[in-house]
Amino acid sequence: MKQLGQILTDKGSKYAVSGCPVKDRAAIDAALKSLKQDRAYAKATHNTWGANLVDGGLIKGDDGESGAGMVILRMLEREGLRDHLIVVTRWYGGKHLGGDRFRHVQTCVRSYLDAL
Repeated sequence: MKQLGQILTDKGSKYAVSGCPVKDRAAIDAALKSLKQDRAYAKATHNTWGANLVDGGLIKGDDGESGAGMVILRMLEREGLRDHLIVVTRWYGGKHLGGDRFRHVQTCVRSYLDAL
């Protein structure tokens, strides 16, 4: 899994982005398990993800960050990127970010897409 590491910080919350090619749900689960073998990612507040699979459609996981998975899916669809998993990780900093959290997810996904 390609990890770009920390992308941004806001009010104590830190965001990172990771991703890799996947073909099915089993590959998604294996990639998430691999990511969480890194203690820092295992202890993160949220590991939100999305994948647009050729043979499985749109699949997402909000991991408690309601709506964030859909933000990732929309960006994957617009980019036309298929069979790829993108994970946005957040370590909560103690202050609510409101709608800014969605903008931060977008920033992370854009950083990942630009690095491809």
